Amino acid sequence: MIVRLLAIAGVLSLAATGASAQEVHKKIISRADLTGTNMEVILVETEVPPGATSAKHTHPGEEAYYVIQGTTTQMPGQAPTERKAGTGGINKRDVPHAGYKVVGAQSLKMVNVYIVDKGKPLSSPAK
Repeated sequence: MIVRLLAIAGVLSLAATGASAQEVHKKIISRADLTGTNMEVILVETEVPPGATSAKHTHPGEEAYYVIQGTTTQMPGQAPTERKAGTGGINKRDVPHAGYKVVGAQSLKMVNVYIVDKGKPLSSPAK
């Protein structure tokens, strides 16, 4: 009975917020000015649940990422690829990246560090 009530509460919570299990979730952990520049450092926790797509985009600066929970992802027209926990990389300024869908059974979870131009949107859709 308690489990059933918790499940109903969870569904109602999703409905009330308009959230979907197939949305990319980003949580800003910390944000600060980069000393001596017109840039800022933003630390973000990202979760891409099964079925969600991380749209192809760019950043007005650099992005470093570290995978804390891996899963299988797939780029359009390509074979699925395993994204393993403990891997990471750096995405360069204004270079399009992402564009994958999570096709694995669990969410892709990452920690991202952005060093970007202050006052600009964190990301922009890629052309």
